[in-house]
Amino acid sequence: MVGVAQAVGQRWFRNAGGTPPFDLEFKPTGRYLSFAEREEIALLKAQHKGVREIARAIGRDPGTVSRELRRNAAARGGKLEYRASVAQWKADMAAKRPKAAKLVTNPRLHAYVEERLGGQIKTPDGKVIRGPEPPRFIGINKPHRKHRGWSTAWSPEQISNRLKIAFPDDESMRVSHEAIYQSLTLRAVAR
Repeated sequence: MVGVAQAVGQRWFRNAGGTPPFDLEFKPTGRYLSFAEREEIALLKAQHKGVREIARAIGRDPGTVSRELRRNAAARGGKLEYRASVAQWKADMAAKRPKAAKLVTNPRLHAYVEERLGGQIKTPDGKVIRGPEPPRFIGINKPHRKHRGWSTAWSPEQISNRLKIAFPDDESMRVSHEAIYQSLTLRAVAR
């Protein structure tokens, strides 16, 4: 439909972060703060109102208001000032898609996940490390299903949980099992 080879389209998709783009011109669902709410926050903040009072006034959780003031404040002259227009611009920039997937931007994390998904984990000296023990296959009346290569692979949940143990102090080595499943789905679609 675009007029390029399928391989080119797949490369574009992969280079764009592996997530389908979406249109920023959407109708607010109430999940995200609107520009009007940001203006109200700016006005109340200028009147030196507290976070909880601002939250009550706009009908939002105090954590949402606190996070908004922290994330989207404008840094002018070394101090943080909250301005609705700057906050809206920052929020729009952060929401732009496609965002590069964490498994695309972090090669170390990508290699760790790939090794475990493939069931091919080795120590630096080349010794194979067995993955989690797969469930026992009974296989009654199914002789053609004896050994499955994928039974040595780790599940996305196991990988996600193991990352927290293997890298307790490295926040860059974290990925949810949903993100791993999404990357698997996108890889299958791209093929």
